[in-house]
Amino acid sequence: MTNHAGLPSHTSGPRTRTGPVRAPVEHAKRLLSPAQVIASPETRLSYRIERLLGEGGFGQAYLARRLGRSRVVPPTVCIKASERIDGWLREAYFGQLLDGHPRAIRVFDTFPLTRPVGPVLYCLALEYATHGDLRAFLNRTGTGWSEATTRREIAGVLQVLGKLHRGQNLHRDLTPLNVFVCDGRCLKLGDFGIVRQQSDRRGITAGTMNALTAPSDILAGAVPKWQARDDIYQVGQLLGMLIKGDAQVRIRTPEVRRLPCSDHFKEIIYRCLGERRKRYESADELIEALRNPPAPLKVGVLRTLKGVHLAFTGILTRRRREAVRAARRAGAVVHGMPSVRTTVVVRGRPNPLQAAGREGGLKLMEIKRLREKGHRITLLDETGFWRLAGRR
Repeated sequence: MTNHAGLPSHTSGPRTRTGPVRAPVEHAKRLLSPAQVIASPETRLSYRIERLLGEGGFGQAYLARRLGRSRVVPPTVCIKASERIDGWLREAYFGQLLDGHPRAIRVFDTFPLTRPVGPVLYCLALEYATHGDLRAFLNRTGTGWSEATTRREIAGVLQVLGKLHRGQNLHRDLTPLNVFVCDGRCLKLGDFGIVRQQSDRRGITAGTMNALTAPSDILAGAVPKWQARDDIYQVGQLLGMLIKGDAQVRIRTPEVRRLPCSDHFKEIIYRCLGERRKRYESADELIEALRNPPAPLKVGVLRTLKGVHLAFTGILTRRRREAVRAARRAGAVVHGMPSVRTTVVVRGRPNPLQAAGREGGLKLMEIKRLREKGHRITLLDETGFWRLAGRR
C-alpha cells in the first residue's frame, strides 16, 4: 500500500505482537466517500471529503476541505474516521493535552457522525502534513539528512515525548509512519492511539506494537513490560533511519559504526538501541545528549595501582594477559568490563571495528555513562599504566 502525504495514521495496518498486518485499501470498506460532506456538531463546521489517504489500526484517513470560515481550522485537513471509540477517545484527549505544541500534529475537531445505516463513525479533523509521513518522505527523496538537521528535528519531537514521560505516559508507537514532515521539513509527532499511562516505573504490559521499531527484547518476549527506555529505543531507530535515508527496515546495532555521522552521534544511536538498562532513561535525558556533546575523555594522573579497580580497553602494545598479570602484581583488581566499582580504565589504541566509531567502543561508552551518573573514573594511557605497573 502506498503511503500518501499527510496521513497521520497506521498506514501499514493494525499493530500486533508480530508486526503490522497489511490490508490493501482497494479491498476495504470505505467509511466515507469522495464529495461527501460531513458536519461537526461540536464546531458546526463542515468538511468535504476529497480522497482516501490510507487506513490502519485506527480506521481510515481522508484528505478533506473545510467549508465555511474558521480562524482555527485551516482550509485543508486530514479526517480520520473509525467505528471504534477507544482510539478516538485517546487521540481526542491527547489532542487537547498537546494543543498548540509546535511539534505535535494538531487536532482541530473531534466529533461523532451518525449515519442512516451502520454504526456511529468517530471522526477527527487533524493537521495535514504536506510532505506525508517520514517513511514515505525518505522513500521519495532517497537521501539521508545531515547530522545537524537530524539532531535539531528529533530533539523537537522529543519535546512532545518528554511531556508524555513527565506525565508517566508511554507513546509505544514512535515509528516513521507516525512522525510527519511538515512545511520546512519540520518533523511533528502524531498518532497517540495506543498511548498508556503507567502506574509505576515498572512500565505497562507490552501487547500491541509495530515490529518495525519495537525493541528486540520486547519482540522476543524477554521483558514483559514497556518502559520509557523502550520509547527511547524507537527514537534511536528514527535517528538511524534519518541519517541512513531509509525507513523501510530497522537499524541493527552492527550498522551503527558505518553510518555517515560523527562518533558522538553514533554513540547516541547505539546507546538508544543497545542494552536496555544502559539506554537513556527519558526523552529529556536524550534531548540533553543531542544538544550538548560531552567533554572529551582526558588522560588523568595516578600515583599507584594498589587497591584500584581497573579495566582495559583498546589495543595494547603487549598481550592483554600480560597487562592483566602486571596490574594484579601492582595490587589492582582487574575487571573485564567497567562497572560502578571501576575506578581506573587503561586505554590502548582504538580498535577500528568499535561499535560506534573510533571514540565509541562499548567500554568507552560505559565509562561516559557512569561518569554521567557521578562515578569518578580515571583514564590512563598505556605508557602511564606500564610506568605504574613496573614494566618487565
